[in-house]
Order: sequence, then structure tokens, then C-alpha cells
Amino acid sequence: MPVSLAISLDDILDAARVIAPAAFCTPLIENDVLNARCGRRVLIKFEGAQRTGSFKFRGAYNRLARLDGAARVAGVVAWSSGNHAQGVAAAARLLGMPATIVMPADAPAIKLANTRALGAEILTYDRHSESREEIATALAQSRGATLVPSFDDPFIIAGQGTAGLEILEQAKAIGAEVGQVLVCCGGGGLTAGIATAIKGQSITTAIHTVEPAGFDDTARSLISGRREQVSPDARSICDALLAPSPGALTFPINQALVSGGLVVTDDQVRDAIRFAFTTLKLVVEPGGAVALAAMLPGLAPQGEGASVVVISGSNVDPDLYAAIIGGIG
Repeated sequence: MPVSLAISLDDILDAARVIAPAAFCTPLIENDVLNARCGRRVLIKFEGAQRTGSFKFRGAYNRLARLDGAARVAGVVAWSSGNHAQGVAAAARLLGMPATIVMPADAPAIKLANTRALGAEILTYDRHSESREEIATALAQSRGATLVPSFDDPFIIAGQGTAGLEILEQAKAIGAEVGQVLVCCGGGGLTAGIATAIKGQSITTAIHTVEPAGFDDTARSLISGRREQVSPDARSICDALLAPSPGALTFPINQALVSGGLVVTDDQVRDAIRFAFTTLKLVVEPGGAVALAAMLPGLAPQGEGASVVVISGSNVDPDLYAAIIGGIG
């Protein structure tokens, strides 16, 4: 019996309608030096230009905009290492509702500060010994608030998928056929959304997840056919991609639509961040750089058409960024 997936192309088209008044259409960038280095045509989808500096605003706004009056008064609760936190906080402010975010105590200082600046209440936790989902769920129940997961929600996934709609529209406008799309992957919401949007209109385009070493649970899950877990001892500088396992809703979508998973090291991520700064003139956070980190050393398969690299965010801690750019971090 075919598996029923959480969203469809129609859901993403509807999400595009809902978020249009608030979200930005982010640029699709081409660079001659990047093309020459990779020996192929590469297009960068730069989600660092989105509200709050990452793609997360898309899904957050699509989810919160669906709440009715009573639910808006009660507010929302979310958990996040920072980008979803900022997306939810910004969407809540625009829609006039309170937001509380459960964030790891070791989240980048800039993400904590930006989330507070957007008016959200923050509760911190130890990501290595406490469950963010349990803390947020209990808090939402006690307050009668709506829980807004970071990826495992149909409206969140559909909102993220609007980036995929833009990729195809923008590529067509410059005469590019999209052969493959590389997407950073934590819990799998961005991948699932983009894969649904792309495959719904261009069935031959390949989708590849990219994850940091040690957090390659989606790559392993695609091979094993079941949701694999991350080792509790795993560590990475890619703070935005440290989900413990693929989502219950996102994994069936990715299992059905994704061609395979790529894995990069933290050193490859650092190289990508430096390349983005020096050559592309873009500020990129570690988690947002993994797809570029896979493209630069040739880890992505060769094939027909342009390769699209999704840079998912730009919210990097200034001290870490300075160290990486200087070659000492």
C-alpha cells in the first residue's frame, strides 16, 4: 500500500500564497569562479537573505498564520537552536501573538540575542542531558499555547517548500535546467518541502541531503529504510543541524523523493564558509554551508543540468565566524 505523505505540491502553492505578504523571495546567485572550480554550472539559493537570516521564517509564518483568534491570544511555544526560534519570534510579532522558545544554553549568542530582540521569551536547556521536545510540550500544555515544531509539522514543511518553487521559477528565468539540488538537512523539513516542490514539477531533478559527519542520520536512514539515531557523543560546529533523528513526517517524504545523502566534515564546512566570504561575498553560518561544502570538493554527483546549492542561513556567532575566516577556528 502506498505511503500517504504529509504534504503535496498544492500545500506548498497554498503556503506561497499565505506567506507572500511577509516573506522575501531570496536570490538565486551564479558565480563564474564557483562554476570554474566545480567544473559545472552551480546556482546558489541564498536563504540568508530571508527575514531573520534563514529559511525558517517561511515555515513559521505559514504555521502561525493559520491560527485563529483564540489560539493567537494563547500564543505559541517552540524549540530551536536558533533559526526556527527567530523565525517563530518574527512571525509571532508580525501576527501579534506571544511566543516562548526553548533554546539550548550553548546556542550561538547572536541567535539568543536576536530571538529576544524579536520579543520572544526564552527558556534554556542542556541539549546533552535534557529533551527540548518534552520541555516545550509540557510548557505548551500548561499555558494552553500552540506547539510549533521545528520541522515535523505539515504547515512548517509546506512553508519551507516555497523555496523550491522559487528555485524552479528563478532558474527558468535565466535559462537553466535544474539537474540536482543539494539541501542541508537536520530534521528534514527543508529537504522535504523543497523535494515536494521540485519533484512535483520536475520529476527528473535529483535531490540530495547534506549533513555534517556524526549527524548523518538521514543519509543512513535512506540506506536502511528506517529512522536512524545520532550518537549522543556526536559533535559538530553545525549547530543548526543537530537534530537527533529524521522527523516522523519528514522522513517518509524524503525516503520517497530524495536520491541520496552526502556527508561533510567540519573542516570542509570551514572551507566553504571561507569561500563564501572571499569569493561569493556572502556571510554563511556553519549549518547553512554544508551543501556548498559538499559541492566544492566534488562530493555531489555529476549529471546533466545545473546544480543548485541551498545556503540555508547566515546566523553565525561573530567570534566563531572571525576565527573561521582567519583560519584559526
